[in-house]
Amino acid sequence: MTAHDPTAAALARWEADESRVRATLAPPGVARPEQIAHLSGLEWFAAIGRGELPSVPIGATMDFVPIEFEHGRFVFQGRPSLRFANPMGTVHGGWIATLLDSCVACAIHTTLPAGRAYTTAELKVSYVRALTPQVGLVRAEGRILNAGRQVGFAEGRLIGADGKLYAHATTTCVVLTTHR
Repeated sequence: MTAHDPTAAALARWEADESRVRATLAPPGVARPEQIAHLSGLEWFAAIGRGELPSVPIGATMDFVPIEFEHGRFVFQGRPSLRFANPMGTVHGGWIATLLDSCVACAIHTTLPAGRAYTTAELKVSYVRALTPQVGLVRAEGRILNAGRQVGFAEGRLIGADGKLYAHATTTCVVLTTHR
């Protein structure tokens, strides 16, 4: 890495962020209802980040981790490796859609109080350019557009450390009341 290579510098920062996060995550699993019933969305993600609740199984399967979050915003980082490639050698659109679905839905989840959950009702993904394993790392950032009592809307962007936009998405999520 040279001082004049912004992509290499960004990749180094992103690698360090991922190492920091992975060091605190618990093994993948599903939290028991009594562990989460009293938690808001933000509290739930904070507990996952501290390793107090299981990490998310889909993240382990698809090789992505939560990097940062706040009310109305969620960032996942993923590794578009060859194991997610289609026969042409580019990363399968399903992997990209899963990463974007996760960031936009979790952005909505950060706005929910305890006792509320969500399900994705609609996801629209637009693929801007081919993603290859050579890109190294990508980040999917979801941001809330509107969070209501019954429906939430969010948008997301998938970018590489090179600053390029690879895909973007919008979602509509139905907000549900959970049973305690």
